[in-house]
Amino acid sequence: MKILVIGPSWVGDMMMSQSLYRTLKAEHPDAAIDVMAPAWCRPLLSRMPEVNDALAMPLGHGALALGERYRLGKSLRDRRYQRAFVLPGSFKSALVPFFANIPQRTGWRGEMRYGLLNDLRVLNKPAFPLMVERYVALAYDSARVSSARDLPQPLLWPRLRVEQQEKLDTAAQFALLSERPIIGFCPGAEFGPAKRWPHYHYAALAQQLIGAGYQIVLFGSAKDKETGEQIRQTLSEANRPHCRNLAGETQLDQAVILLAHCAAVVTNDSGLMHVAAALNRPLVALYGPSSPDFTPPLSQQARVIRLITGYHKVRTGDAEQGYHQSLIDIQPERVMEELQTLLSQQERG
Repeated sequence: MKILVIGPSWVGDMMMSQSLYRTLKAEHPDAAIDVMAPAWCRPLLSRMPEVNDALAMPLGHGALALGERYRLGKSLRDRRYQRAFVLPGSFKSALVPFFANIPQRTGWRGEMRYGLLNDLRVLNKPAFPLMVERYVALAYDSARVSSARDLPQPLLWPRLRVEQQEKLDTAAQFALLSERPIIGFCPGAEFGPAKRWPHYHYAALAQQLIGAGYQIVLFGSAKDKETGEQIRQTLSEANRPHCRNLAGETQLDQAVILLAHCAAVVTNDSGLMHVAAALNRPLVALYGPSSPDFTPPLSQQARVIRLITGYHKVRTGDAEQGYHQSLIDIQPERVMEELQTLLSQQERG
């Protein structure tokens, strides 16, 4: 069976979509699964053993570009896919498999995609409360799976593959100290400070960890560079050499390798949180306004700290520097306790 998946366009969603690929491969061991997604996704897809080929989606996130999608779909006809799975909910995301003449095209209804999808599912959100469940459910006949309770358990969570030599080589490339284990911090958040743990809390935690013999490496995109520098500058001068700000300095693939090399990771709710979970690293995930009820880190080694309930659609906190009070209230001592528990479990295990 040849399968085309139209993949998501966000890091976290792309990571969770691997559960669908793993499930399809378990159900159909001989299937060849190709995933079409933005070109930046290739470093993630290349580390998913279930994915046969990563096809670049050349069109922008918001562009309809009907003619281009027709040409793209037509160019795929020679591949003779038997099935397509469309993971985004937009109308335009269903066009390429339709134009490619793929016989069975599966997805949730989304933006009125009648005709474009001929295996159209109507989502009962309470029946599938987790995003990963919604992805995995598409692998099964809708008559067989009407709720998450019908899915085979345990779900096949995302797992990225990184080789040991890659870790050593990439750590050396960035001159990270081999004598100090790395604790990774992912302090960025897509929508600004309201979903970030305050920089001064990160700095207080870093001080404790550096004193305990660790080095800190800060990960993120170029727009997280300033946040990383705030953390570094809050450290004592003696501790700054043991804290590297690599936000904006690594390619995504390098960040994945270095996260795999970490002894543990502390992170806000972010795409890199899902990467760290898929690498099965000991992980403390800090949540404020956003809720872990829909997209939690999928790992037995993850611990979520959140002091409020419900989902709060805020992008600007009302506390100092735009932070949300629920994240300010998470004290570094609490995070350190969770980290120490995870690290001791790893040493025993």
